[in-house]
Amino acid sequence: MKNIIFDLGGVLVGFDRQRSIDAFERIGCGKVADYIRDHRTEDLFYRIELGEISTHDFCEEVRQMTATNADDGAIIHAWNVLLTPVTENRLQRLRELREKGARLFLLSNTNDMHWQYCGHQLDGCFERVFLSYEMRLAKPDTAIFAEVLRQADIDAHDTLFIDDNADNIAAAASLGIKTFHNQNIDDWTLAIDN
Repeated sequence: MKNIIFDLGGVLVGFDRQRSIDAFERIGCGKVADYIRDHRTEDLFYRIELGEISTHDFCEEVRQMTATNADDGAIIHAWNVLLTPVTENRLQRLRELREKGARLFLLSNTNDMHWQYCGHQLDGCFERVFLSYEMRLAKPDTAIFAEVLRQADIDAHDTLFIDDNADNIAAAASLGIKTFHNQNIDDWTLAIDN
């Protein structure tokens, strides 16, 4: 495949929900655990992914929601430890795909806290990175896929999208983008070849 668009969470970085839940509970923000357990992205969690609120506003809303006085740093830490590192195996597969001539892109529903926490691990891996909080669009809205295709100047039929979310896969496929539904984090490393 000429162009490959990767999702971040569930494809390149993993999730350790319990580690994040434990961190939130330690700072008196146990109510946040419901969002993490159910992997819900609504309310303030969705607004931070869309860039509609700042990191400080996110932290302030967490404090109000949980009646805690935890500082921004503690809340950011608890939110970020949800993510596990990019493994060397995944980084090596990205390098191999690039060496074989694939153009690699990243498209993630994420926020500035998560990106600052893990984005440096992916420096130099992608021709272009598209982040929901910067674009003010989020998957599975087809508009975000159309915008990525336009800005990257790539054709849907020459493009593969790898994501762990079935709704995101369906949205990309509706535009003619080939897809790979990554159901276990390392599946794509074995299944995708250029």
